Amino acid sequence: MEDTICAVATSPGIGAISIIRVSGKDAIKIVNNIFKGDNLKEVASHTIHYGYIMDENEVVDEVLVSVMLKPKTYTTEDVIEINSHGGINTTNRILELLLEHGCRLAEPGEFTKRAFLNGRIDLTKAESINDLINAKSDQARMLALNNLKGALWEEVGKIRKKLVEVMSNIEVNIDYPEYEDIEVVTHENLLPKLNDIKNKLEEMLRNSKNGRIINEGIQVCLVGRPNTGKSSILNHLLGSEKAIVTNIAGTTRDIVEGSMNLNGYLINFIDTAGIRETEDKIEQIGVAKSKEAIKEADIVIVVLNNNEKLNKEDEEIINKIDPDKRIIFVNKSDLANKLKIEKDYVIGNTINIDGLDSLKKAIIDKLNLGNINIKDVTYISNIRQIDLLKKALNNVKDAIKNIEGLMPIDIVEIDINNAWQHLGEITGEVYQEELLDTLFSKFCVGK
Repeated sequence: MEDTICAVATSPGIGAISIIRVSGKDAIKIVNNIFKGDNLKEVASHTIHYGYIMDENEVVDEVLVSVMLKPKTYTTEDVIEINSHGGINTTNRILELLLEHGCRLAEPGEFTKRAFLNGRIDLTKAESINDLINAKSDQARMLALNNLKGALWEEVGKIRKKLVEVMSNIEVNIDYPEYEDIEVVTHENLLPKLNDIKNKLEEMLRNSKNGRIINEGIQVCLVGRPNTGKSSILNHLLGSEKAIVTNIAGTTRDIVEGSMNLNGYLINFIDTAGIRETEDKIEQIGVAKSKEAIKEADIVIVVLNNNEKLNKEDEEIINKIDPDKRIIFVNKSDLANKLKIEKDYVIGNTINIDGLDSLKKAIIDKLNLGNINIKDVTYISNIRQIDLLKKALNNVKDAIKNIEGLMPIDIVEIDINNAWQHLGEITGEVYQEELLDTLFSKFCVGK
């Protein structure tokens, strides 16, 4: 934290501009030593200055330098941003000069880590910054912005406050039993409070599925017998020839993947090898991979051929898929109908432009995507947060179980305190250094 750090904040490569970010107590002094223009030690905060980056008497680049004085900066330290012409050579040359004059190259995410350690943001906001950078859909971007504004921090904070109130009442009862004007904590009045907290934690965990869908996308697996048109469906949805299409059964031997944006959500499609009994060793491996993909998918689309009769293999595939995540799609509706099926299904084709519209609608309806409200609901959206929320919920459940078992109140308090600690780890009010190192290592260097 005592070092002055620097890093390139823009993507590497050729571009209009590159931004080199510097943060720390010596940021202004170091940049001033290589800058020819206004004296940066005397300028006002949040101002931009034109000049040149110099290596002794040699001009390295013509630049604009932004000066931001603490504490109103991203890291709450003095921050300088050098806006140079884009290009790897120029950017690296400026970076080398900064290192020569006393800067240290920033670690991944170190600017955001300093913002957290200096109290400007909590861990949920820090993670939201990274989510915003990596957002692959409009919904993921909106969720990240919502949590960046503090929605998740505020929701977790409310629950922690309730837990603190319960613990405070218990402590007062234990330490000052002679006081008559304080609420006496009993099993009867403690139970409804903990049940309310349990219900809220369970609601947040239910919503976490939506958060994962928004952030990571929906895994959709296409399965069926060979030659039902799975690869054509994938290519049609993606608008590109991702998978090889022939009229030869067993053409797809391995998993083929591609992504598209559907109503603002990222959909990750997986085209699998046709499932059938085969003596071909390579095709057997493909069929095994298909079965594994089915287990991991959020939705499994069973593709049938409208121009063929339903057979035993079709029935086996349909019956093996959980109905809650299964969509039966009858393909090749442009051909003569020979298929008779009693189960619910949607029908379409890859010939017409709108031939797969019914399939797209079925995906949206299956996951209830139309009812996911990003603006008004707090969604926990990463594994770390979900894991801690589950631990807190288990602690509260243990406390309730101990109350129902008439265990002493001070024993119950241990579980309540553990829940409070785990929720504190979500926001970063409780943390370990190793956690921070792991979390921020996932950030890009300049952030």
